[in-house]
Amino acid sequence: MKILKAPTAPTFFQFFKYWLKLGFISFGGPAGQISMMHYDLVEKHRWISEHRFLHALNYTMVLPGPEAQQLATYIGWLMFGIRGGIAAGVLFVLPSLFILSALTWAYLSYGTLDEVAGILYGIKPAVTAIVLFAAYRIGSKALSNPVLKVLAVLAFIAIFQFKIAFPYIVLIAALIGFIGAKVSPSMFMAGTHHASSKGNYGPALIDDDTPTPDHAKFSWPRLFIFAFIGIVIGITAMSLLDNKVLQDMGEFFTKAALLTFGGAYAVLPYIYQGGVDQYQWLTATQMMDGLALGETTPGPLIMIVAFVGFVGATVNEVFGPESILLSGFVGASVATFFTFLPSFLFIFLGGPGVEATRGDLKFSAPLSAVTAAVVGVIVNLAIFFALATLYQNHQVDWISLMITLVAITALFRFKIGIMTVIMTSAAIGLGLTLI
Repeated sequence: MKILKAPTAPTFFQFFKYWLKLGFISFGGPAGQISMMHYDLVEKHRWISEHRFLHALNYTMVLPGPEAQQLATYIGWLMFGIRGGIAAGVLFVLPSLFILSALTWAYLSYGTLDEVAGILYGIKPAVTAIVLFAAYRIGSKALSNPVLKVLAVLAFIAIFQFKIAFPYIVLIAALIGFIGAKVSPSMFMAGTHHASSKGNYGPALIDDDTPTPDHAKFSWPRLFIFAFIGIVIGITAMSLLDNKVLQDMGEFFTKAALLTFGGAYAVLPYIYQGGVDQYQWLTATQMMDGLALGETTPGPLIMIVAFVGFVGATVNEVFGPESILLSGFVGASVATFFTFLPSFLFIFLGGPGVEATRGDLKFSAPLSAVTAAVVGVIVNLAIFFALATLYQNHQVDWISLMITLVAITALFRFKIGIMTVIMTSAAIGLGLTLI
């Protein structure tokens, strides 16, 4: 058996290039994005071990906000400190901001986007396959014993059958993990199933036993300084907005960021109510079109806030009728900035505490239970995508079904890369539109 050497530490430029690339190809919502990061960071580059990756994932799952972007920020912060966290977190969403702004401008300017609709038609079935693949990848590692597997099944039943809100599922899973650590500690010990990961993937740059770097160690002075800086940045940014519409957006999307327990789907009703009913930044039809664009463009699904901000600022002509494009882009940027600012603070403030509790069962057991529950929730998300994509107007879309089956076969059987599957599916959708 070949013994793999420890990987070479990347330069900051190599690190920067990776996150920039990921920002352009991170399709598939949080499940697909987490699957991509797991493959790249744990299996391919081996920058971080399976255990450290899942421990970070567990933490981001219990936070409000986009968990995939927060996971990127956490890993970047662990590797290169604050500059690494900012680079990974910003690059994870920046390409999406520009792509979604361009598509929104085209949508508002031309009304119809046949070619874009065709591309989205091809990608959507592939997204279903990617989400299933993510559930398999995470589940095969996280569900190390029958107790955790049962917990995943119960979480799926709770959200699929009984429509229990995700935050409650997380809370119940954490409570089960806390109690389980006392009753049967071995069933909830993070790391009992990770011994094989080193054998499968080789040693990692940040391995299971790698000491916590100095910048990631808990410090009360550092915590207060970061909290103060974060609050000052938020207040300063808000004070620079001299337009009522932009000020309303800043306040509204800050609240949305603090209420997004359960991911983007949990906060969509809140954004819909505020954007359509309360502020009337856009219509209900436009909101649904924005969701379709947000689902199948790279970046977190919560980036639909950029669509809402763009349309709202354009409709209200915040910089006058002669600067429509500028108005829209600034609106999208304001919505994005205030949505993601709290996410960075959650990582920089809470990350050191999470690293300090890595070996403490009373903290790690609830997080392990949460990961198990999340696997069930991801399977539910895959079914949601499948029903929305493959079954329309009370009949099966056979072309979409075929694309999904081909994508599943490519991912599971032939181990073809996610990006290749996405680009091929997009080309099929575009080809069907042109024909």
